[in-house]
Amino acid sequence: MDDDILIESFEGRSPSLRIAVVTETFPPEVNGVAMTLGRIVQGLIARGHLVQVVRPRQARESGLVRGDMEEVLARGAALPNYGELRFGLPAKNRLVRLWTEKRPDVVHVVTEGPLGWSAVAAARKMHIAVTSSFHTNFHSYSSHYGLGLLKRPIEGYLRKLHNRTMATMVPTAALADSLQRRGYQNLRVVSRGVDLQQFSPARRSESLRAQWGLAPDDIAVLHVGRIAKEKNVGLVLAGFRALQQTHPHAKLVFVGDGPARQAIQDACPEAIFAGMRRGEDLGAHYASADVFLFTSLTETYGNVVPEALASGLAVVAFAYGAALELIHTGVNGIAVGGDQDADFLQAVRTLALDPRMMAQVRSTAAGSVAHLAWDRVYDNFVAVLQQALVANGHSFTASAQPFVALSQPHA
Repeated sequence: MDDDILIESFEGRSPSLRIAVVTETFPPEVNGVAMTLGRIVQGLIARGHLVQVVRPRQARESGLVRGDMEEVLARGAALPNYGELRFGLPAKNRLVRLWTEKRPDVVHVVTEGPLGWSAVAAARKMHIAVTSSFHTNFHSYSSHYGLGLLKRPIEGYLRKLHNRTMATMVPTAALADSLQRRGYQNLRVVSRGVDLQQFSPARRSESLRAQWGLAPDDIAVLHVGRIAKEKNVGLVLAGFRALQQTHPHAKLVFVGDGPARQAIQDACPEAIFAGMRRGEDLGAHYASADVFLFTSLTETYGNVVPEALASGLAVVAFAYGAALELIHTGVNGIAVGGDQDADFLQAVRTLALDPRMMAQVRSTAAGSVAHLAWDRVYDNFVAVLQQALVANGHSFTASAQPFVALSQPHA
């Protein structure tokens, strides 16, 4: 068989649900979808659910790396312009064989590549309840990579895939409204959480700020995420230059990496590129900055916005996704209406020229996201799965039988 099936025994547990999660990205990959899904899977397992993750093998991966769930490593190929990510190849027949051997109660499809389509098709053929998540505006990304002519076909493909599932989870009410107007059905709002231990003003590090070359009263401007054109990173640099007019000793710090890094480095050689950061180290990088510029217009949510707010930063972001839901301008940040660069830059200048506003939004930022506990997210996620099971004509009280392998791992 072409798949590697990685096995851990779940004997002795009394699970509520057996959930097969199909995704093209998963930790330790670093992106918003992977990190969000990783947290949700951890929460499901902690609540006694059995989770089987079906995904492509990641680069330089070998062996069993996690013992608290089962992993099916499917065939994949590199995603164009995202060489560090892979999409799964079609695998409907393999999934039918896998789920015939041990049937999940529900299949949840996270990403919309060929593997995700195969999972929806297999689940429908087998009359298994199937749900999905809408995480990334691929139809918006297409214009950034010279694929504008494919925007409508991509949108049609995404809509058809999600409408073949019993529920599509989206992170905000605004996105649900937008998708509904575009013909998406069965939408359910399940927000994202933020780890208030990892992201907190208490993580601020004066020694890290000193490494960045900052005096105590200097300002550090931060961007966290993929350094790529679809993230509109050129506007981050322009925003920093606008702030520098008032704060000439400010520093610009990028956490993350991506194909546009060299261009930004050439345009701003004094910028600090910290690369990928994780865990408490990532939390310290957030909290040690002062201003957070989030310029992307392609996000469905933008996990970095609540992370920056929780860290006590003055956030300037376009009023989309998390920023629209969480930021009240002048109270805990600035949400820029529309999509014009000039408006964004004016917001940065306004913040830079008003130290009282900067102090105000920073003092209230962390408290404004204190309600985003992950426990609520886990509960809402499971509630949608249970609703799908009921709609599918089954009780959501699951069998305690564990998933088992169809084959042993390849050497």
